[in-house]
Amino acid sequence: MIFHRILSNLTTITLLFFAALSLSANALRAHEIRPAVAEVSVEATELQMFIHLTLEPLIAGINLAGLENTNDAPEALIYDQLRAQSPEDLRAAFEAAWPRIQDNIRIVVDGVTVTPELIDITIEPNPDLDLPRDTSLTLRADLPEGSAPVQIGWIAAYGELVLRQMGGGADAYQAFLTNGDLSEPLPREGALTEGAWDVFTRYVVAGFEHIIPLGIDHILFVLGLFFFSLRLRPLLFQVTAFTLAHTITLALASLDIVRVPGSIVEPLIAASIVYVGIENILGRENLRARTALVFGFGLLHGLGFASVLGDFGITAERFGVALVGFNIGVEFGQLAVIGLAYLAVGLWFGTRDWYRPYIAIPASLAISAIGAYWVVERTLL
Repeated sequence: MIFHRILSNLTTITLLFFAALSLSANALRAHEIRPAVAEVSVEATELQMFIHLTLEPLIAGINLAGLENTNDAPEALIYDQLRAQSPEDLRAAFEAAWPRIQDNIRIVVDGVTVTPELIDITIEPNPDLDLPRDTSLTLRADLPEGSAPVQIGWIAAYGELVLRQMGGGADAYQAFLTNGDLSEPLPREGALTEGAWDVFTRYVVAGFEHIIPLGIDHILFVLGLFFFSLRLRPLLFQVTAFTLAHTITLALASLDIVRVPGSIVEPLIAASIVYVGIENILGRENLRARTALVFGFGLLHGLGFASVLGDFGITAERFGVALVGFNIGVEFGQLAVIGLAYLAVGLWFGTRDWYRPYIAIPASLAISAIGAYWVVERTLL
């Protein structure tokens, strides 16, 4: 009992320490990877595209696919040098790299790739070195004769791309493109529109994907809930509390009512993973206290989801539909994690006397260890 109390107090102190430390981690924000946002206008003979992005990774040749922080890239030093350059020097570096970048922006008409032309570049004049620098590109392309629709995207190494079609109002097509995917075919004149059901299903898929396979930290947290107890009642209480909590903060943050920097949220999410794993090891069976704790951690995870959802640039008219769809997708993902864990270990070994000492505790220890590494990585590295 005394050991349990000492370990519990040490855990609380550690979490408070890392929470305070994360407040001073603003410099990490400069290395966060944000999706680019492109607005496109497709006409009978011409395409225009306006891209808002962080330009330095493209110039440096960083492969952004699956990367969370530019510090992890081999070209991190080049990236930092580019960030410190004046707008004039950065423009010169971009113009030198433009032939390579130009070939990696994909405009496809009936299987034929069209090369874009650079019309203008606007670089933020006084960059804040604690934040990624914003740059805007204006591109155009002459389209082949005919009425074949146009697909747009870029290579996977350039990261995520939010694409919005101009001129279609609230129902105009928009997409969150990853892994080098191309957009849906966009007609030459007029906008491709989406109904409410299309938006809903798209965000269900997006929510699921941000658990499986993209949300490794959320997966570990849910596994922490699973290894607490195989009994349905404790698991149901925890998952319900977690769902309610992240729904609240997801909505508040997406509506810009609550704003917490990712440099604070992400280390605390990692710390929540550490805490849940340690509580599993201690073997506490206070379901009410555990449920309240999970609810609090769910508020943190909702803020993490909100940063992802905000990248999609949801229109106000479709916000409710998108929010519900994304939440449902997240829940499907969480239930899939629990279901797979049950099929892998719970079904076969859950009733064995040695399940807890040889499976649940070692798994919880591994979960906490990974979470602890992420706390350090997200605050200090």
